[in-house]
Amino acid sequence: MSKTRNPSAQTCPVARTVDLIGDRWSLLIVRDAFDGVRRFGDFQSGLGVARSVLTQRLKALVEADILQVRPASDGTSYQEYVLTAKGESLFTLVVALRQWGEQHLFEPHEAHSRLLDTVTQQPLPLMQPVAADGRVIAAEHTRVDKEVL
Repeated sequence: MSKTRNPSAQTCPVARTVDLIGDRWSLLIVRDAFDGVRRFGDFQSGLGVARSVLTQRLKALVEADILQVRPASDGTSYQEYVLTAKGESLFTLVVALRQWGEQHLFEPHEAHSRLLDTVTQQPLPLMQPVAADGRVIAAEHTRVDKEVL
């Protein structure tokens, strides 16, 4: 069983996820890693986060196998932080947060960054939960089964 800071998180995947990456800095580090940021100094200057906080968050993300450390790809003595497969699987979460923010935190016609499909150059369509039969499914048509497997 994974270690959690919150005892009620033992059977809740949402609570476990929030315990691991739910703080501001961890999520923004992951976001920046998707945008191609790789080096400590680039994370720090882009985020404006204290060195000690960044060091702790990067260490935790590496320990959780969300990021891995490797030698810099340019052959310098630096090291890089790159997303693992587990980290890459957070893409849907980052996109969902982005789309929620676009819908609810900006005024109409207010400038903001956009995430584009590199093939079509169009913004991604709204992500929505889909049932096994392909129907878009709303929260009221779901339930949480709290049985432990």
